[in-house]
Amino acid sequence: MIRVLIVDDHAIVRNGLAQLLETTDDLELVGAARDGEQAVTMAAELQPDVILMDLSMPGTDGIAATGQIVAANPSAHVLVLTSFSDKTRILDALQAGAEGYLLKHSEPETILTGIRDVVADGSPLDPKAARVLLTNRRSPGPDTQLTVREQEVVEMIGDGLPNKTIARRLGISERTVKSHLTNIYQRLGVTDRTQAALWAQRQRRPDYGS
Repeated sequence: MIRVLIVDDHAIVRNGLAQLLETTDDLELVGAARDGEQAVTMAAELQPDVILMDLSMPGTDGIAATGQIVAANPSAHVLVLTSFSDKTRILDALQAGAEGYLLKHSEPETILTGIRDVVADGSPLDPKAARVLLTNRRSPGPDTQLTVREQEVVEMIGDGLPNKTIARRLGISERTVKSHLTNIYQRLGVTDRTQAALWAQRQRRPDYGS
């Protein structure tokens, strides 16, 4: 059972998401926070598997709350669910530690699948958010090349290894692996783990004939 904490300042949204979770057999609502400050407290107390996080809230916003939650518990899975698709918010949320970014107009099944995906090392992105990241990645500059560590990570992704195994082999945390994946997606112009794996496999093909 995947335990979910909902964070949104609108009661109607919290109630709607709660009803959505009730339609499933594998997702369980453990709490609902009305702002970022309450989310940080409840995440520490309840230790949910996934925090479904709004961004625009009074007081502590979703980006600040995400950073605090992840700093306190690096294994926390934060999935943003918001109305905003501008570049600054998307990048700030991912840099704060969010593992996915969905918009509130998403189909209910997309939201449910996104919750499951972040637990399974996925990085669900709304198509609008993905386009923003790709546009940002296409800007010319020296960071279009993978670093040595990012190359190591993407090669292991190409081998089908999960984040936990990659972290153990490289001697780093799973959170660091996920941070590398976010950078890799942007630099390669891909939007998910499967595309990154295919890229890694294509890079090896010239060697097969040698």
